[in-house]
Amino acid sequence: MPKPSLKDAILDAGLKVMFRTGYHGTSVRDVTAAAGAPQGSFTNHFRSKEAFASEVLDRYFEITSGLVAEALDDASLTPRARLRRYLDIITFRLEADGYGRGCLIGDLSLEASGSSELLRERLAAIFAEWRAPFAACIRDAQTSGEIASDFAPDELADFLLASWQGAILRMKVDRSPKALERFKTIAFQTVFKEPT
Repeated sequence: MPKPSLKDAILDAGLKVMFRTGYHGTSVRDVTAAAGAPQGSFTNHFRSKEAFASEVLDRYFEITSGLVAEALDDASLTPRARLRRYLDIITFRLEADGYGRGCLIGDLSLEASGSSELLRERLAAIFAEWRAPFAACIRDAQTSGEIASDFAPDELADFLLASWQGAILRMKVDRSPKALERFKTIAFQTVFKEPT
């Protein structure tokens, strides 16, 4: 009888460990210990630490995409309110972690994109995919007259994601929601303001 696969347990453990110690601070031993798996199980499923981190990113992005859909697909809200709803959902999750844990996509963008071409390419693809539903929502808000059309939806979506990541990084340093709230206030009073 074949042994059950430990791949999912290793990926789940890797997600938790990488959030705590980062890409460079995470060892195969740390991950397999957290998963309760022998070290050989890691090499059975992943050809390298980079390939493993790429799959951890995919798992994390799947969760993030679900949160994006929860907010941006809510037809009971206007498009502008949907954008705000997404930021509020993420703020609530960050609060639940005591403002000490941010976004794995942002964290690995800072830490690993300079040392791993594989992860840099995967992160670039994630940001492009992540931007699409925000650009669509912004386009809807511009079409309905809720947001000024001074900038293209793709540009505003890039601005939203990049600036929000910066606010999350600052939140981690301060262990406070002030940077998140400041971003939301300023962004919705200036960039995502209603046309005059």
